[in-house]
Amino acid sequence: MRVLLTGHQGYLGTVMAPVLAAAGHEVTGLDSGLFADCVLGAMPDDPPGIPIDLREVTLAHLAGYDAVVHLAALSNDPLGSLDPELTYDINHRASVRLARLARDAGVRRFLYASTCSVYGASGSGDLLNEDARLRPVTPYAESKVRVEDDLHALADDDFSPVYLRNATAFGYSPRLRTDIVLNNLVAYALLTGTVLVLSDGTPWRPLVHAADIAAAFTATLASPRAVVHDRAFNVGTEANNLTVAEIADHVVAAVPGARLRITGENGADPRSYRVDFSRLRAALPDFRARWTVAAGAVELAEAYQRFGLNRHSFERRFTRLAWLSDRAAAGEIDTLLRPRQAVA
Repeated sequence: MRVLLTGHQGYLGTVMAPVLAAAGHEVTGLDSGLFADCVLGAMPDDPPGIPIDLREVTLAHLAGYDAVVHLAALSNDPLGSLDPELTYDINHRASVRLARLARDAGVRRFLYASTCSVYGASGSGDLLNEDARLRPVTPYAESKVRVEDDLHALADDDFSPVYLRNATAFGYSPRLRTDIVLNNLVAYALLTGTVLVLSDGTPWRPLVHAADIAAAFTATLASPRAVVHDRAFNVGTEANNLTVAEIADHVVAAVPGARLRITGENGADPRSYRVDFSRLRAALPDFRARWTVAAGAVELAEAYQRFGLNRHSFERRFTRLAWLSDRAAAGEIDTLLRPRQAVA
């Protein structure tokens, strides 16, 4: 297929682009470049790309593609909560607009990167499947629910949206993020000798490696339309449903000499959910999430040491909110996260 991959210069997109290409797809990226310089280690070549803000996409940008893989978003809870209206503008309205343009341009399949955060405050330790009640507790998660609803309304015989609800991502990517739970805990442990948990450690989190997310999207592209059309799929594995304290224990094991400290100062996080991933396994029998949290912690520790992660990069370059704040302070982007025009 000819595939348009939005967010190809992000944490997940940098991992996914070569996986899609290796499967035989002709990949073009679309990205505003906000995080293109958030690099740790050797970067593979990006696919050919369209350097444009998601909010500025036109019908012409979508012409000629068989599928869109839509990853681009403001992609964490603190960033989304800073300016909820901006989050909805980019994550919700611009995403639905992109899908509508894709449908009008004749794109037949639209893979949407949703999130297991839509289950939010589940109020139960039961495994949640795709039919469970959605309880988003942040603007980020709420934006994902809204997009799923609106894409469902666009689905027809010629346009097939698929909603891939990724568990919380982890693992090394050349365009790193350290503001997601496992990546953060490993980095802090290596830099300070402490595995620091600010909650009480009891919330449940489902985790999935970036490479497994890429494999799931690639398998979905290859699946028969009738199997995936207008359906939601949780992406991950039950083996990686862990409490935050259990995740921290894996970090202690991966970082020699690190000591666990659970302060509880942030109280009990209302976001707590365990997830059932059986629907995806049934629909895509050749797909399995391969990475365990234990193996991911080791991978991250080795990568951080090999590529020389330091405290400043950990706290500023690879933390989404801090990176955007620094770029805004330097006059590189405006308050709507658009690049400022250089003054001659």
